[in-house]
Amino acid sequence: MGKCVAYGRDETVEKDIVILAIESSCDETSAALVRNGRDVLSNIISSQISVHKKFGGVVPEVASRKHIENISDVIDTALSEAGLKLDDIQGVAVTYGPGLVGALLIGLTTAKALAFARKLPLIGVNHIEGHIYANFIQHKDLEPPFVCLVASGGHSHIVNVVDYGKYEIMGMTRDDAAGEAFDKIARALGLGYPGGPQIDKLAREGNADAIDFPRAYLEEGSFDFSFSGLKSAVLNYLNSLSMKGIKPNIPDVAASFQQAVVDVLSDKLIAAAEAKNSPYAVLAGGVAANSKLREELSAKGAKKGIKVLYPDPILCTDNAAMIGSAGYYKLIRGEVSEMNLNAVPNLTL
Repeated sequence: MGKCVAYGRDETVEKDIVILAIESSCDETSAALVRNGRDVLSNIISSQISVHKKFGGVVPEVASRKHIENISDVIDTALSEAGLKLDDIQGVAVTYGPGLVGALLIGLTTAKALAFARKLPLIGVNHIEGHIYANFIQHKDLEPPFVCLVASGGHSHIVNVVDYGKYEIMGMTRDDAAGEAFDKIARALGLGYPGGPQIDKLAREGNADAIDFPRAYLEEGSFDFSFSGLKSAVLNYLNSLSMKGIKPNIPDVAASFQQAVVDVLSDKLIAAAEAKNSPYAVLAGGVAANSKLREELSAKGAKKGIKVLYPDPILCTDNAAMIGSAGYYKLIRGEVSEMNLNAVPNLTL
């Protein structure tokens, strides 16, 4: 992996390329050093969960201020842990969207300053693309093409990864993303923030067949998602019990809700992999850490002869290592950004 075409030139460079990557799209301030797109030398993540927990979700203004406080220390720690100096890096990669605009601007401004001062290439990376590339870090031999489900708090995409940097969007959410639905139902159940891990944990104590919540498969052949109806059904169920003075069985509600989400996500990803004759069904994003989703997908994939791949949980969360991986492959294709690169909160893949 060390031999690569650098900066879009034609000659082959016989040296490693180390990327300093920065991620600040939501409530994690992260910096990483990544060598040749797949070798993580350091991956420092400063989480704001404890700060936002009392609000029941991320407060954008608070997130931006915490990024300002944390980003310099996070970068210094990433360099120190990797045993490197700024003189040792060949490019600066940074998330420029989608995400919270104020949060994105903190990382982007920092990356621009470093790239300008050190005369290094600036590489803007799409956050959704970054999640896909977490799998190249985890699975060193993985190569395109493959079909990937990116499921997180803000996104539910099925992507046909044709090649590095070449994507076909097969399906996406029409309303609530899967992770957003997890957070909202967790809040309704009084489980706190973040909701996904709480529901995953509690669901193990419940009966997934206790309540028949709806599954929205949409029109035949569609790979799109819709979770707003499911969310409404759960809220209506809870309200109806409340009006009757009945306390819900929280573990059963959590397990039944989770099963409804997992059924749709897993069925559609396997169907999409079959449609593209992909040997792999790949998971990415925060929801990819869900134990039930991994279990169901692995079982369904085995029946169809499709290998299911996913990253370690730390690489499912927002982190800079995945941005560094995506940034490396953009750099060797010569896809560098201008210094007027701006944050794009609603950036699409």
